[in-house]
Amino acid sequence: MARKPSLGRRKIKIAKIENKNHLQVTFSKRKSGLFKKASELCTLCGVEAAFVVFSPAEKAFSFGHPDVDSVVNRFLSRDVPPQTTNGALQLVEARRNANVRELNMQLTQLLNQLEAEKKRGEALEEAMKAGQSERWWEAPIEELSVKQLEQLHASLQELRKNVGKQAERLMIESAMASPYMPVNEVTGFAGNNPYELLVTGFGGHAHGHGNGLF
Repeated sequence: MARKPSLGRRKIKIAKIENKNHLQVTFSKRKSGLFKKASELCTLCGVEAAFVVFSPAEKAFSFGHPDVDSVVNRFLSRDVPPQTTNGALQLVEARRNANVRELNMQLTQLLNQLEAEKKRGEALEEAMKAGQSERWWEAPIEELSVKQLEQLHASLQELRKNVGKQAERLMIESAMASPYMPVNEVTGFAGNNPYELLVTGFGGHAHGHGNGLF
């Protein structure tokens, strides 16, 4: 079956999405992208930042480095952080900032891995769809075209012929290997050859539809 041509990347119109389901999906994706970029900015440039986003359902989501409260308090007070001469406090603050930077780096790596796995899953899904279109004979009979039905019928006829030849060969080999049944006795039942005996049950009724194995 012919594959549909790809539409490629299309420019998205910047306007409010009216469909509620599409709106929620887009918000979730863009929010993750926003927080990822904020984490990269904090890690690469050593800045302090805070983001608060309310979803269409009025649910709040936040991101902050080193944390939302400290950044918001600093913004509201507009005060420069007081200088301290206490070496121990400076050391604690330095270690705290280092830990936060490390966590931000780990978060960025995880987000990158998540994005890569998402793209890998989409590629795998496309490959599976392409494979299903190539294996047309596994589709329901009513979905096949006339040409496909004719091709399938010819293949089944060829399979039936090959199965008959193989069954006859195995019956002859089995008779030749048996010390109690001479070869001439294999074809002596009801005037049938070994394949006919196998299919009809030694002169009995055949099973299945029509004559033979199929």
